[in-house]
Amino acid sequence: MMRNTFLKLLAVAAIAIVQPVHADDGIVVIAHSAIRGLDAETLKRIWTGRSIELDGIALHPINLPPGHPSRRRFLALVMQQDDDDYIAYWTVRRYVGKGAPPREMNTGAEVIEFVRRTPGAIGYIDPSDVRPGLNVVVKR
Repeated sequence: MMRNTFLKLLAVAAIAIVQPVHADDGIVVIAHSAIRGLDAETLKRIWTGRSIELDGIALHPINLPPGHPSRRRFLALVMQQDDDDYIAYWTVRRYVGKGAPPREMNTGAEVIEFVRRTPGAIGYIDPSDVRPGLNVVVKR
């Protein structure tokens, strides 16, 4: 009995070491100061190019590169898509002349800097990247 308990504890410890624990697997959407709280449907319309303006302000959505963990979370939690579906959507949209996908930045820090200084900019970052002074419009 003691041996079985020890083996179970050892197995649980091994799993905890192999699988990293994330304090928050969510995503945070930030925007330039003129943009206020947005709902999920509006975010979908922005990142699919169906909304290009909000309250008279031209929108500039930002993506992180394909495969980035925050992009995968954003696509799953907000867009209900994976990278392949999202890329395919924009491939067709571009082909039929309906626009181009959002600009991509390599890091959350680049997204933050672009959003801070660009009117109409909106992007997503990891919750751990949130700093005071950011205009957080959605937390998921």
